[in-house]
Amino acid sequence: MTIRTRLPVAPFTAVALAATLSAGLMTPAAAQQTNAPPAASQPDKPYAGMQQRPLKALSGEQIADLKAGRGMGLALAAELNGYPGPSHVLELSHELKLTDAQRARTQALFAQMKAEAVPLGEQVIAREQALDRQFASRAITPASLTQTVDEIGAAQAQLRAAHLKYHLAMLDVLTPDQVKQYATLRGYAGKDGNKDGSMGAHTPGMHHHR
Repeated sequence: MTIRTRLPVAPFTAVALAATLSAGLMTPAAAQQTNAPPAASQPDKPYAGMQQRPLKALSGEQIADLKAGRGMGLALAAELNGYPGPSHVLELSHELKLTDAQRARTQALFAQMKAEAVPLGEQVIAREQALDRQFASRAITPASLTQTVDEIGAAQAQLRAAHLKYHLAMLDVLTPDQVKQYATLRGYAGKDGNKDGSMGAHTPGMHHHR
């Protein structure tokens, strides 16, 4: 603990990764993967059981999500500000009345996103494993700690960008009305006070809708 408080660490490091994956993304199902008793029963032992994980910093569900290229909430800045994701657009294709061209383009974007996200997710796992091994073997040094957490942060940043940019690309696929309908179907419409459900995400005409 003393080492971490003294070392300068890059802005987006494993600390940010842990905060993102643990605080913002862990679902009830993911929490069950920790093998830890409910926090309500042992409030003073929130990490009890996690020492049995093969990879201490990630749950089994989080590892599976990273390997599958799932979003894990990494694109919430886009999703909740009016930029639909290709995966959910495909799920709602009937309700959104996608044209054949829109469906084909969305499927292509989703495939591209997966192709980028899966290897990046594997990189995050591999770098977390490297950090875990260094601590487990007592081989960690100030220099190796800084290097490894910086590598984790870089991989995590690339993974997040990979998800976010495909949400951005969807505005070139959907019409403004479809974007509003998506927000309604996903339960976002009007939640921030905007009556039209647009969430102040974009101005019509900023993107060319095909």
